[in-house]
Amino acid sequence: MSASDESIELARLAAEAASDKLATDIVAIDVSQYLVITDVFLLCTAANDRQVRAVVDAVEERLAAVGAKPLRREGEKEGRWVLLDFGDIVVHVQMAEERVHYALERLWKDCPGIDLRLVGPTVAGGGDA
Repeated sequence: MSASDESIELARLAAEAASDKLATDIVAIDVSQYLVITDVFLLCTAANDRQVRAVVDAVEERLAAVGAKPLRREGEKEGRWVLLDFGDIVVHVQMAEERVHYALERLWKDCPGIDLRLVGPTVAGGGDA
């Protein structure tokens, strides 16, 4: 079983919002075969805590426009890694140090990437990632 079309569309909308706030290394991973609680992890990097907050706000606004509200929001106080749980997708907005240290892409390397249809420098690895 793979991520639903609805989950993929939410991930694409969230990725566009993150990209609009200049997040980098935006990657979506289909974790639906390994987790029953969510379909997609969306990962992106922000340069500092202010940008983390801006990306988080933009993602929430974009997804609220289509009726999706986060079930849970964690890490906002520190501003280095904020997790937004929308049920079908989980958005991780991380500063570069956290992204490298926790290496979520490496932990979930057996899962397929999702083409976010983004262009430009915000895409890590291009194509399927």
